[in-house]
Amino acid sequence: MNATTLAALAQTLADRGLLVTAHLLGQEDAPITSVASDSRFARPDSLFICKGVAFKHAYLQSAIDKGAIGYLCDENRAAELAAFAPDCPSIVTTDEGFRGAMGLVSPEAWGHPDLDVPILGITGTKGKSTCAYMLRAIVDAAYGDGRCGVMGSIDMYDGIENTESVNTTPEAPDLWRHVANARDSHLNAIAMEVSSQGLKYNRVDGLHLTAGAFLNLGRDHISAIEHPDFEDYFASKLRIFEHTNVGIVNLETDRAPEVLASAQRCERVVRFAASGRHTPVGDADIWATNIVPEVGYVHFVAHTPTWEGLVTLSMPGLFNVDNALAAIALCAELGIGEDAVREGLAHVRVPGRMELIPTFDPRVIGLVDYAHNKLSYQRFFSSVAEEFPGKAIIAVFGAPGCKAYERRTELPQEAAKWSDVLIYTEEDPAYDPVEEICEQMAAATPEGARYEVICDREEAIARSVELAFEFEQGAVVCLLAKGDETRQHRGSKFVPVESDPVLFERYVEQHKDRA
Repeated sequence: MNATTLAALAQTLADRGLLVTAHLLGQEDAPITSVASDSRFARPDSLFICKGVAFKHAYLQSAIDKGAIGYLCDENRAAELAAFAPDCPSIVTTDEGFRGAMGLVSPEAWGHPDLDVPILGITGTKGKSTCAYMLRAIVDAAYGDGRCGVMGSIDMYDGIENTESVNTTPEAPDLWRHVANARDSHLNAIAMEVSSQGLKYNRVDGLHLTAGAFLNLGRDHISAIEHPDFEDYFASKLRIFEHTNVGIVNLETDRAPEVLASAQRCERVVRFAASGRHTPVGDADIWATNIVPEVGYVHFVAHTPTWEGLVTLSMPGLFNVDNALAAIALCAELGIGEDAVREGLAHVRVPGRMELIPTFDPRVIGLVDYAHNKLSYQRFFSSVAEEFPGKAIIAVFGAPGCKAYERRTELPQEAAKWSDVLIYTEEDPAYDPVEEICEQMAAATPEGARYEVICDREEAIARSVELAFEFEQGAVVCLLAKGDETRQHRGSKFVPVESDPVLFERYVEQHKDRA
């Protein structure tokens, strides 16, 4: 790894028109080997990035105490920090260019570790996490347990750190730390979810992907703080092809011709389709036939340029064949073949994704999934109806606060098409009152659909269990959006809570005791 310097980083920003001023105080040639925006990760020879509305001067002081050489900040914060730490070198960017500056200095400081570890990128409205865990299972089957890093919406594993995620795609300083950790741990690959916001807001600037997959497209993340409209969302997702020489495209995604056109900037494009080789937009290079679901599994025959054979997915959900084909295509870029693919997919488990929870009564089952937008609801509920015919469907879900406002209308309308009972409850309300979110969802519920509003999520799950055992034909209790998460985003805090599976099992056990 070649170290950069304070002067070199300042020049990089100047070349892009982002530099306001640099006060390097004789430290122009000081080597910089890392960056951090969280003082817990500051270290000797690091550049500390002062960011965020919750930033405190104490964070900068902590970073300095740990050996940070200097700091980066925007012009709005420059005067106060210069007064607080006058003897610390500083690099100041324009306010509007601050995010871009983070994306530029981070890979330089860490020595471009993406060139030393393969990164398999995945974008799409749904399925990113599932595909990432499929990749992890396949890579681990090929090279040994723990050999594949994961960077996504469920957790982060980089060979050194193993934590629950905050952002699907981390901010640039954290992202590059994870990639550097994976390099230093000699991991064989990283499975990375690449979000629309990560692409739009400079988090992945400079990142080279070994291959990048576009799974699907639906309407999501439209708000004042995310994407102003659907076209901005779509355009952001297409930027994944700027980061790779190998584009992998689902021929059955909405607006496939436009996705394929964007992918042509890559040196090579690999196409896949779950419905067979021939599609209206062209022939697939990788495809599936003979898809057969059973409780807890999906079987299909995979066809690839180098092999074909029966594959068993150790999870339900017909739509997961799409994700499996994407994983097969991505792993092929690492030279991983049939044996590891079949082994990995036969044993893959995605925490909180199509996670079946049996009960003492075979008529009643729990199903935990992170489904949280219209496209994922369409695929989730249609699959549940096909794989659990005759059973009542009880759906427990909410909508997030302060973003993706369309979900408060779309989710009740979509879930009502399939469900016998809807229960609206808490789902990361942030600064919005849970009661207000649930009222909006209730107002959007189609006339005649049965629903209840229970703002406390634990009480909502308890009620869903009670209702499930009242249906003579049995029921599938669908616990949606939170998966295995153990935190609720309330206000500015992430409050510890018990996960949906834990709560479901508890109330099933209590019902058994009363039965």
